[in-house]
Amino acid sequence: MFWEDEGYLLYKSNYSENSIIVEIFTLNHGKCSGIVYGGSSKSKKTIYQIGNKISVNWRSKGENRLGYFNIELLKPISPAFFDDKRKTICILAAASILKLLLPERQINKKIYKSFDNLLYHFNTDEWIKLYILWELSLIKELGYEFDNLDEKISSIINKNSKINNDHVKKALSFNKGLLMENLIIPNKLRFPLSRNILEKYFA
Repeated sequence: MFWEDEGYLLYKSNYSENSIIVEIFTLNHGKCSGIVYGGSSKSKKTIYQIGNKISVNWRSKGENRLGYFNIELLKPISPAFFDDKRKTICILAAASILKLLLPERQINKKIYKSFDNLLYHFNTDEWIKLYILWELSLIKELGYEFDNLDEKISSIINKNSKINNDHVKKALSFNKGLLMENLIIPNKLRFPLSRNILEKYFA
């Protein structure tokens, strides 16, 4: 089997001396895992940064078997923010949440495009507000609706003025409660460490 797509790198881990296993959120094939031969080489280190936008070719001997990726860099998202700890950990948090919550190989173009839009605007002053709203849109898209949710979060992040650390912390805490109650605890998952660290940055 073979397909081509674009996507974002959500996770990587060592597989062998020269290879890595990656999880990628693709536009047309959902979240997929595979092996990248030579992915651990120093010359390719900049490609395999969490959050980077990539072009992928996937091959496998069967639809339900672990495949192999050939990857090319489309846009180096993460390296642009290496000097900003808050933005770096935020990218890791978003990627970790998607890795944790998205079903394997289930297409969801709306979630993909919302994530794409978030990262596109990550160099603006509104980045953390956009991230907070992105978490809410993700929760809704995964099937959880709440009465007066938009009003509640709007009162926290105060859309009509520049939000401060206290607003951000309250909003992140509110979102965490929704994630825990509706997705993390029922499915016996572990809340991402990077997301907890992000919240602490605004304490």
